Amino acid sequence: MKTTVLIFALLSSLSMTVSASTDWPPETLTYRPSELPGYALVRQHCLTCHSAHYVTYQPRSPRTYWDATVKKMKYTFGAPLDDKDIPAMVDYLTQTYGSPSR
Repeated sequence: MKTTVLIFALLSSLSMTVSASTDWPPETLTYRPSELPGYALVRQHCLTCHSAHYVTYQPRSPRTYWDATVKKMKYTFGAPLDDKDIPAMVDYLTQTYGSPSR
């Protein structure tokens, strides 16, 4: 019994010293700078969950695609976006990474 208590106490103290943090490698790509208000919003919100590489993997698509994508991030994945910020974010993504006027 003493051995079991001692082992439990030892394991409990060890678990308190284990850190749950993760060290991520430094970001190697950034969003393309822009004067558009959505640029700051995209940097503020999108980098919370994924790197800027994610946007480069997307096809050069029209506004409807980017609008659906930003709304998917909010409503499906729970991104903490304010509804009033979505149009500015979509403007930035469309003008910077979207297809030419479609």
